[in-house]
Amino acid sequence: MEKTKWLDIKGNHDAFNIPSLESVENYYRKYSAVRRDGSFHYVHSTPFGNYSFISLDATPNPGPKRPFNFFGILDEKRMQELSLLAKESSRSNHSIWFGHYTTSTILSPSPGIRSIMSSATAYLCGHLHTLGGLMPVLHTRHFQGTLELEVGDWKHNRRYRIFAFDHDLFSFADLIFGEWPVVLITNPKSLLYSCAKHEPLERVLHSTHIRVLAFSLSSITSVTVKIDGVHLGQAIHLSGPIFTLRWNPRDYNNRTHNIEVIVQDSDGRRKSVHHIFSLQEDIHLRFDPLASFILLTDHCMVARVLFVMTVLIQLSILITFRYQGCLELKGSPGFINLTSFSLHVLSKINIFYYSVLLLTLYTVLGPWFIGEITKGKIGCCFSFGIFVDGHFLQGSVTFMVGILQLAFFNIPLMAYLCWSLLQRCFGHNFRSHLRQGKRLKIIPVHLLMLLLYLWQIYSCYFLHMTFGTLAFFFSPLRTWLTLLTPVLIHCVWTRNSDKLGTFTVQLKSHLSS
Repeated sequence: MEKTKWLDIKGNHDAFNIPSLESVENYYRKYSAVRRDGSFHYVHSTPFGNYSFISLDATPNPGPKRPFNFFGILDEKRMQELSLLAKESSRSNHSIWFGHYTTSTILSPSPGIRSIMSSATAYLCGHLHTLGGLMPVLHTRHFQGTLELEVGDWKHNRRYRIFAFDHDLFSFADLIFGEWPVVLITNPKSLLYSCAKHEPLERVLHSTHIRVLAFSLSSITSVTVKIDGVHLGQAIHLSGPIFTLRWNPRDYNNRTHNIEVIVQDSDGRRKSVHHIFSLQEDIHLRFDPLASFILLTDHCMVARVLFVMTVLIQLSILITFRYQGCLELKGSPGFINLTSFSLHVLSKINIFYYSVLLLTLYTVLGPWFIGEITKGKIGCCFSFGIFVDGHFLQGSVTFMVGILQLAFFNIPLMAYLCWSLLQRCFGHNFRSHLRQGKRLKIIPVHLLMLLLYLWQIYSCYFLHMTFGTLAFFFSPLRTWLTLLTPVLIHCVWTRNSDKLGTFTVQLKSHLSS
């Protein structure tokens, strides 16, 4: 253990509800191995060269409460610091970056964090925790050539990773604690993870031995090597965990080949690992497209675009019908015709038009709530970010919350108001429309709106429990909207029929024609 160098880095849970780096709540500063905030550069020196390890600290400061601490944030100052660390590592044989967040969950200014780390062989990260077991392997390669290798969490899944440099060829294995033996084939290395830009791949062609690292709680008794199913022999123990077997790489010059290593220990435990390798430079393998999408997509930008597009579509529909002339109903009174007519009615009645318009605009521009964003610090939350204690945290999860608000309440409320106004134009009030014999079509509409309204009530409860009583009372988008919604719906069903007269006559005239 005296030879072990511990390098640790903060994750989003270490920055959860931390008002400042100097706070007594910042346990990372007290209990971590490094005991310092921010990114740093460690150089591991050997007789055959230096190897750089650069930590990437993207935790927000101050650290907000859930759910706003999911994305990492790098400002201009942090980006400049990381750029300097990257330059410092330029003379090392290899540089390995490591951090908590995947690059797809880090907000960074131009040119972006992937560009800054482009000289790195690999970026080791976590954060997504195999997406609850749905994606046990989350690996990809940046367009600049750097590998991004997410590993599952230790707390629940007991996942860990070992890696090695063999003649400056990078190899790794993702493992589950307690499963023995542990095996890593270092030469020939996996084709999928090979990169000529960062590694001297020609050394595989000139190598004399297949090399394997094998560990177990008991002694290793056999290391069997096969290539393309053909038995090559038993690897010989060299020193420590290293086992070697002489080979002639020129026998495998063409196409791809599959190497398999079977390791057994003295307690009878057995482990088989394999991978595809190739000595041809023009052959490449592709990573899982879904894993690449998850790790390479700027999810914050996607959420931002979806949020803005949803708002623009809703506003465009509302304003278009508002300033459209008299709507002429043509053809049969089908779904499209009746939907258009109900939107026409809603947009022409001021109280409903301005209510929906202001709700949509407020979701984009107005403060959602004022409350305790982080322990002891009052802040204000908007769709585009959070202001707290003199700091501005860029919008990230806020856009996702905004999309949920639009999709599961704002837009359904608008649709429900349109549908209710349509029932009124048919000549019904609330009681009579329930007696018209179409309950199987009518009751589900009310039940769906009720469920969405209960979701809105629960969001008020969540707001209170997370951000305090102040946030509950000073939340126009949650608490105030929850109180105003029944008033608006009551107004629809009790509105004087004379004020709907023109629309009622127009609809009945079309139905009778």
